[in-house]
This record gives sequence, C-alpha cells and structure tokens, in this order.
Amino acid sequence: MDKISPSWNAARHIHAFTTVRTGGVSQVPFDSFNLGDHVGDNPSDVAKNRALLVKKFQLPHAPVFLTQTHSTRVIRLPYHGTDLEADAVYTNEPNQVCLVMTADCLPVLFVSKDGKEIAAAHAGWRGLCDGVLEATVGKFQCPNNEISVWLGPAIGAKAFQVGTEVIEQFCAFDPRAEEAFIQDSSTSGKFLGNLYQLATQRLNQLGIAEVSGGEYCTYTQEDLFFSYRRDKQTGRMATLIWREA
Repeated sequence: MDKISPSWNAARHIHAFTTVRTGGVSQVPFDSFNLGDHVGDNPSDVAKNRALLVKKFQLPHAPVFLTQTHSTRVIRLPYHGTDLEADAVYTNEPNQVCLVMTADCLPVLFVSKDGKEIAAAHAGWRGLCDGVLEATVGKFQCPNNEISVWLGPAIGAKAFQVGTEVIEQFCAFDPRAEEAFIQDSSTSGKFLGNLYQLATQRLNQLGIAEVSGGEYCTYTQEDLFFSYRRDKQTGRMATLIWREA
C-alpha cells in the first residue's frame, strides 16, 4: 500500500489521498517517506522524498507546504504571498495542489459536488476546537450541502487520551461534544477523545452531511503511519487533493 485514498462521491477529475510512511529514503526514526522538513530529518532526504511525491503520484507541480501552527488561517491557491503560516488550503482553480501534513492530527479534504472547489485542512484538536473546519468551509462559494468531506488517517478514539480541559473547550462551543469523550479506564482523571466524531459533529452543524473516512488510527497502525504521540520524534504524512483541468 503506497497511499490511502478516499471512498467518496467525488468527480472523476479529482485526485486525493494520504501518503503512508513507507517508500522513501529517510532513515530511522523518520523511516522512510517523511515529508516534514521541521522534524529534525536530514534536509536532503526530505527534499528527495518531496521530489518523489511529485514524480510517484504524478502531481501537476511541486505543492506548497504550509507552516502549520494549529491556527484557523486558510490560504487560497495560487498563493503569491510569503506568509505560509496556515492550517488549511483552498482553491477553485485546476492543477493547484492543496496539501497538509499530519502525524496524529486529523487531515480533512473537501470537494464541491461539481468538482470545481477543493480544500485541505489540518485539524489538530486545538484547530478543530477553534474552528479551522468552519473557516475552510467559509471559503467555498457553493452551498454547504453540496460539499463532500473525507476524514483522513488520524489518532483513533481508543488512543487519543486527553484531560478535562480539552473536553471543556469543545463543550464551550457545543455541549454535544461531550458525546465524543469517554472515561479512560486505564488512567484516573483522563478521557479518550474521538477526533473523527468531533469533526463530524462540526461538519454536520454546517449542513455537510456527506462525511466519510475515519477508519484508521495513526497511533496503533505503526506499519502505515507516523505518530507523534507514539514516537515523539518522527516523520509526517501528507494529505492532498487537486483537480485536473
């Protein structure tokens, strides 16, 4: 397996997937298809992996890599600025690659029913709580109910341990968020959170009913995915989407 592809109702000219950790040149603990240049990996190896990403998956060009800060900032492609601190990318133009990187956080892909508008968002729990999904949807010109969403590989509901402060922040926005947390029987005072459920709640509130994905766990599926919580020093996968002209 060299990638994870969405199972969703997208137009045929839409290309979308998440990379897996294998198939690159990086050495332990970044083995091997690490695409993050901020994690301590050999810069030459990262550059080779990024070039391989373009060649192997036939991208239309080298993609823009964001400086992700768990914000709610969305940039629009093509982007001619210099400030790449953002956590989501939107475009309504062909051959523009929207890409985010993750290693436990939730990557989210968006596509309009007509296939003309696409986006990718990096939704760690902070960005998700603060509204990165809402900010991304806000860039779309089509009605919200014409957007389909895929939730890419993230830390699963049996592995994402949090404290009460995380629950309180989500519930301050929507009390129903409490449904996405259960008490962790292995650790007193700790809870297990379901990022997939939390994201689905937010998307449903926006009027988006077509939400797929959510079947992977980056923490437990070590053969497929990098995981920051599991390994601390590790690589990053990319989740990306573009449309052909």
